[in-house]
Amino acid sequence: MPVSTAAPRTAAPRTALHVSDDFEPLMERLDAILPLITGSGAQNDLDGHLTPEVEQALAATGVYGMTVPAELGGYEFSPTQVIKAVERLAAADASTAWVTMALQMETGSTAAYLDPAAARELYADGLPLHAGQGTKPGIAVPVEGGYRLSGSWSFASGMHQATRLQTAALVRETGESLMITVPAASATLIDNWDVMGLKATGSIDYDLEDVFVPAEHAWPAATMEPRTGGALYRIGIVNLSGLGHAGWALGVARRMLDELGALARRKTGSRGATVDSAHFYAEYAKAEAKARSARAWLLEVWADNEATLAAGLPLSDEQETLIRLALSNATWMAHEVTMTVYTWAGTAALRSGDLQRYFRDMHAGTQHVTSGPGVVQGCGQMLAGLAPGRRWMFLDLVPA
Repeated sequence: MPVSTAAPRTAAPRTALHVSDDFEPLMERLDAILPLITGSGAQNDLDGHLTPEVEQALAATGVYGMTVPAELGGYEFSPTQVIKAVERLAAADASTAWVTMALQMETGSTAAYLDPAAARELYADGLPLHAGQGTKPGIAVPVEGGYRLSGSWSFASGMHQATRLQTAALVRETGESLMITVPAASATLIDNWDVMGLKATGSIDYDLEDVFVPAEHAWPAATMEPRTGGALYRIGIVNLSGLGHAGWALGVARRMLDELGALARRKTGSRGATVDSAHFYAEYAKAEAKARSARAWLLEVWADNEATLAAGLPLSDEQETLIRLALSNATWMAHEVTMTVYTWAGTAALRSGDLQRYFRDMHAGTQHVTSGPGVVQGCGQMLAGLAPGRRWMFLDLVPA
């Protein structure tokens, strides 16, 4: 992968927020492969994973290094840089963007929170791409030098490309929640990704049975303190994940609106064209307003967060709440836009093609836990002042 042009740093945590000079060059490299990504969408969907050509093109851009600390050769993008990069990819192909956001986040967060010496060893010869699942934990049994890990996990997006797993576990004796990195070859893969949408993400299940994990390859799942890298990693793993999901939703909404606009221009002037109506004009305008408003507010939320992180301060409870609410808002805005597009596209959305695939992909994306009803309910409870003495732990409100 192309590596960061930033000057090398010592492997000690930094308090400053890193805003990468490599953002625009990476975006240019992504723009150069967008025609390939867009043109491969149907084949990706049919195969159930990205084509080798798309995989190779993505890897060559260095996009998987977006949130890898600069000390380890990554770009360490700021939050808004991550959002915009994933947004660009999602407008080209929803599944490609989903795979990318998963791989880059898990690869980057592992590098940031892992024991520094272990991270230097694992990342010495390039990026060990990580896939895995962090919401349904396995069981880690303490043994001399580490743990024995067993369990079954689901939804490992990007597993076809991954060389390692980032996977969740509970310590049997203590109940402590850990994240663990193990070689992907340690897992038994279960090729069961038979789904309606996001078919090309290959988000398969996997099992691990009594796999030894060195102690230095595990870290507290809820940590907000990086061991390598800067202030980006003080938002924690859930919010690192949320950056990609937010960008994904924005990109999907943008693509759906652009597809409907293109369809309307093809239909206009034909006999009985519903797009030549005041009703359509108003509905398209309202959908544009929803998409642009959600995007503007999301970026406003993250600009405020970035200012706090740059000042070396922790995010407040309100900021943590708004992160989750802005993500939920972006996701369900994209769903509303998708439904508007589906309604006005008519039979064009029924046939195989980009509109149908994006419709299916959007309905898969809304099922992700980060935009579930419990999250937005917690946001309302917190913002209404009805959660005294509580704070966010992952996606739930817990006693402070």
